[in-house]
Amino acid sequence: MFSKETYIRRRAELKRLVGEGIVLFFGNNESPCNYPSNSYYPMRQDSSFLYYFGQKREGLVGVIDIDNDVETLYGDDIDIEDIVWYGSVDSVADLAAQVGVAHSAPLGALKTLCDSAKGRRIHFLPPYRHDIQIQMMDLLGIHPSQQREAASLPLIHAVVEMRSTKEPQEIEEMERAAEVGYRMHTTAMRLTRPGVTEKFVGGQVDGIAHSYGAMVSFATIYSQHGEIMHGNPSMAVLEEGRLALCDCGAETLEHYCSDNTRTMPVNGRFTQRQRDIYSIVEECHDYVLDVARPGVKYMDVHFAVCRLMTERLKELGLMKGDTDEAVAAGAHAMFLPHGLGHMMGMDVHDMEGIGQIYVGFDEETRPRLDQFGTNCLRMGRRLQEGFVVTDEPGIYFIPALIDDWRSSGHCAEFLNFDLLETYKDFGGIRIEDDVLITADGCRFLGKQRIPYHPDDVEEAMRG
Repeated sequence: MFSKETYIRRRAELKRLVGEGIVLFFGNNESPCNYPSNSYYPMRQDSSFLYYFGQKREGLVGVIDIDNDVETLYGDDIDIEDIVWYGSVDSVADLAAQVGVAHSAPLGALKTLCDSAKGRRIHFLPPYRHDIQIQMMDLLGIHPSQQREAASLPLIHAVVEMRSTKEPQEIEEMERAAEVGYRMHTTAMRLTRPGVTEKFVGGQVDGIAHSYGAMVSFATIYSQHGEIMHGNPSMAVLEEGRLALCDCGAETLEHYCSDNTRTMPVNGRFTQRQRDIYSIVEECHDYVLDVARPGVKYMDVHFAVCRLMTERLKELGLMKGDTDEAVAAGAHAMFLPHGLGHMMGMDVHDMEGIGQIYVGFDEETRPRLDQFGTNCLRMGRRLQEGFVVTDEPGIYFIPALIDDWRSSGHCAEFLNFDLLETYKDFGGIRIEDDVLITADGCRFLGKQRIPYHPDDVEEAMRG
């Protein structure tokens, strides 16, 4: 938890931005796995609740009455039965005082507040958990199917404005997450070899995150099928000549995230064909450092990378025709069907639950939702100092997509389908790092660079 003054300052700024009404921040509850007392799923507090109220305990609701300038933390103190099993914890009043909140009350009293607020605006963020949706229905009388639509746009815009720009102490936390991410990825490189299962490597990687931080920042991706965007580890045995893609990250004890991807040859040495494709992804990845800076739209950075990728794929004979026309038609999405990156912070896709259209875009940068590839952009708005975004270009050879486009003739004037056929067993390559936008440019987060130049990857695997 940061200093008490941090949360006081944040709530004061939020009140200024929202202006009037009552703001509700719902904390999360425990999520049992297969029976009520088996809390297999770790308790993870809601990120916006953490941002303004700091406390990690389950079953809390933070309330800011802007009109009367009153802040209250609602929650129930634990009883002796809970103390026997889990030990003593601070009272709700103590938790409130620790973050500069003057008032506390039992959770049941929140219904009284909501009932007495008739005629006043009650602000809340879009809920994403079913138990919270039921709680909101009981408090506000809004059916779960209508709650996202009823969420407060003034609150959404205020939270996005505040959480997008990272404070120095937040950047320090993300640097800590990057340190754990370095350990995770270098562990994967040392363990990857023929005969080992994907599940074994993925499990060891997850253990690093739990050993040095709070948890993984998302479900680890580790697969020989790098062409599958979210390929979780299976019991498949790593094979000679294949590539393994590892996309993983850590979450610190203060719940700030890292997110990196590396691709490595299973036997420790890239073939020439693998190096040819890898070098294109590597160049696109590094190119972001040259063009990303305050005032530049990240959508423009994305398409600059797409043009560079298209040029290089033309040199290999996989693409053809005019580069600008090919990118405008979306032909590059055969190889890169996702966006260049997304916002990072306490959520690995920062604030995505609030609504990606508000987080990654604005009126100036609404994405083309009707074009394959472009419809998967998560971040397009103008960059500002203090933003943290991912830089994750990739090239994937997806057999079903190759067959689909070939049969329909889609973008045939820009793609060499005969040559693409020979790459159906290739897999996919992605290189990803977290980029901090600085006053005059950008830099990667992490004091130690996870190896990604091909010679360095091979050296790390030998080590």
